Amino acid sequence: MNTEKIEIRWHGRGGQGAKTAALLLADVCFKTGAYVQGFPEYGPERMGAPITAFNRISKSDIRVHSNIYTPDLVVVVDETLLNSVDVTAGLKENGSIIINTPKSVEEIKPHLKGFKGKVYTIDARKISEEALGRYFPNSPMLAATVAVSGVMDRDKFITEMRSSYEHKFAKKPEVIEGNMKALTMTFDALKVS
Repeated sequence: MNTEKIEIRWHGRGGQGAKTAALLLADVCFKTGAYVQGFPEYGPERMGAPITAFNRISKSDIRVHSNIYTPDLVVVVDETLLNSVDVTAGLKENGSIIINTPKSVEEIKPHLKGFKGKVYTIDARKISEEALGRYFPNSPMLAATVAVSGVMDRDKFITEMRSSYEHKFAKKPEVIEGNMKALTMTFDALKVS
């Protein structure tokens, strides 16, 4: 994937952390010197409603300020959206898609409207429940996005995220360690077509 400039579109449901993951990705990339944008598309803001968020990450100035219509990478935080949202709309032919699902890539491909690019699956539910004791898909999906996009190497990402979590959850060390475990487990579990 082109790491000079990458555009990412996130699909999730309200309350699953897609917007938070997009903003965390922007933050961690900014800390490593990249030019970034991370923003949600606001619609009816209610728990469980489909939401969209976006990232632009570049090694040079970003001068465009609009939604992303032809992403390089699409991240689907909730597999049920495959039945109601065209998640491949505008996705570049040589792009990639990451889907949170326990299903194999072969089982998912028929739901992707003939998309010919790379398809990755990750069981974010299993990872987050094992690492955090509850279902929080955003940390695994964030790690999968970094792994697939190549916006930074694994070690740099893990270091930056530990720093971010230590700041955010200073009084909850168990949350820090759970999220760190979820990130590393994701790098090891990601499946590709």
